Amino acid sequence: MVTKQISVFIENRKGRLGHVLDVLKEKDVNILSMSLADTAEYGLLRILSDQPVLGKETLSAAGFSCMLTDVFILKIPHTPGSLQKILHVIADEELNVEYMYGLSIAGENASIVIKTSDLEKADEIFSRHGIETLSYEIL
Repeated sequence: MVTKQISVFIENRKGRLGHVLDVLKEKDVNILSMSLADTAEYGLLRILSDQPVLGKETLSAAGFSCMLTDVFILKIPHTPGSLQKILHVIADEELNVEYMYGLSIAGENASIVIKTSDLEKADEIFSRHGIETLSYEIL
């Protein structure tokens, strides 16, 4: 099961991240997880929220360049090697991981957000191998 992630391109300057968060707060869009990667001039902010469509529309209306991206949220046991086992499955099935980031470290399970090169194939592989996928609706 895929879920929607908001990807936002922001200038790498003071206060810009705060402005994104202010815009989302004004529309009561709750952030569940986020990741920020930067270059010298720009950053790429990836956000999981409880209302991704509203979040994207709100940010676009405020002048931010953003888009919705399909990603997977994978539930992973908190045991050594669990992530590596999943990555081996992905590699053995000849899928590429484009990026990933952690979602949670509390409780007996962790979660990661992962973007693969082929969403349909990944969905089938995760199902076939019993790798549990989550959605922001059930987090």
